[in-house]
Amino acid sequence: MRKILSYARELHAMGPANNDRLSAVRVGLSVAAPLLFLLAIGRPELSLYAVFGGLTAMYGRNESHQLRLRHQLQAAVVLVGGVSVGVFLAVNHIHSWGLVAVEALLAGVGSLYADRVRLKPNGPFFGILALGACASVPVTAPFAVAVLIAAASAAFSLLVGFAGWLRVRAWKSGAMREAPKRTPETRQAAVVHAARYITAVGVAGSIGVLSGSGYPHWAMAAAAVPLAGADMPSAVHRGIHRIVGTFLGLGIVAVVLFPGPLSPLQYFPATVVLVLLVILCQFFTELFMTRHYGWAMVFFTPVILLMTELAAVTDPARLITERAAETLIGALTGIAVVVLIRRRPRSAGSPTPAAASSGDLP
Repeated sequence: MRKILSYARELHAMGPANNDRLSAVRVGLSVAAPLLFLLAIGRPELSLYAVFGGLTAMYGRNESHQLRLRHQLQAAVVLVGGVSVGVFLAVNHIHSWGLVAVEALLAGVGSLYADRVRLKPNGPFFGILALGACASVPVTAPFAVAVLIAAASAAFSLLVGFAGWLRVRAWKSGAMREAPKRTPETRQAAVVHAARYITAVGVAGSIGVLSGSGYPHWAMAAAAVPLAGADMPSAVHRGIHRIVGTFLGLGIVAVVLFPGPLSPLQYFPATVVLVLLVILCQFFTELFMTRHYGWAMVFFTPVILLMTELAAVTDPARLITERAAETLIGALTGIAVVVLIRRRPRSAGSPTPAAASSGDLP
């Protein structure tokens, strides 16, 4: 009983502050500017591509400006790459099993890359999410335009992240981000970790397709969440936080999208409300990112669903129901893969891929 109580306390414990407000402002600004620009020119349905590019700002939160720039450039490869592949699949009407195969394969490739360059937040999660989300909405702009929006948004994030350099003007010649030494052990661990991503994402996506869901990419993204944990307890925590946080976030989405006196859509223009809510919720996502993954999910869930609604109006009941079901499927699949495909024990002092504190948002 004492162990159970201790585990429960760890699940809801809030981590220490970690430069959260400044980072939340950077991310909020990086997402807000391109979204407000698209709203101003009458193209809010393209917000999906801008938001994923803007998430570049989530990386390198506590690094120096020089190292943050490098880190965010490395992250932009994952994010803009995910958008590019996703839009390509959408343009060519590759869905269902084709989407599952491509996303599972690129989850493994993204895992190897993320482990090699030490992305934080850990792993290829946001690239996987961008790929699936962009592949699953109608394309309302040419391929090049969609990718350019994501790339321009990522570039703006780089400028926001580097703006503080104008005050300090410090630049170290040859400064590099720390990366793990490449040894046979670390290579083998990285390959095993990539295999876990391929397995979890592939299995979750297959279940999503077989269930008849229109959004199997949500299951695939949720399956990747536990894999970013540093060990078994943190992986399980992530999975539970993903489920509970998503379900609470769906309550916010329901209030917004379902007609009723509490919905702001009844009183203000829908596109304006949705864009502003995406910006606000992304700010709060970053505010809780390293302190409590569950709370971060409460706010990140509306970001994803409201972006989907901006891209193509859908039945809110189906949107919310399938998001809940796919998240449950994916998170449980990810936890199962963590349990069944174990990392080899490591010697003291040797880092493992995706080593992270349980508070990091994947």
